[in-house]
Amino acid sequence: MNIRPLADRVVVRPKEAEEKKQGGIIIPDTAKERPQEGEIVAVGPGKVNDAGKKIELSVKKGDQVLYGKYSGTEVTIDGEDFLIMREDDILAVV
Repeated sequence: MNIRPLADRVVVRPKEAEEKKQGGIIIPDTAKERPQEGEIVAVGPGKVNDAGKKIELSVKKGDQVLYGKYSGTEVTIDGEDFLIMREDDILAVV
């Protein structure tokens, strides 16, 4: 994958949604909820504040993160789905 996010953006590989619930019922693709957990695969260089100093991101490549349900922009690169979002959309590092 050859992608480099800009400023305070990160590229996240969403975790696959579960196909089967505890009771053994298989859920079709159209009824699955969007995953809210994923792995960071690329990070931007950071954001520049009003004083002109670069603020580094607090997450790094390989971190497992939780993010908002409808956060980010979905993109497909080399047949794989990713989300591009701002660092502010990340709720926690797992």
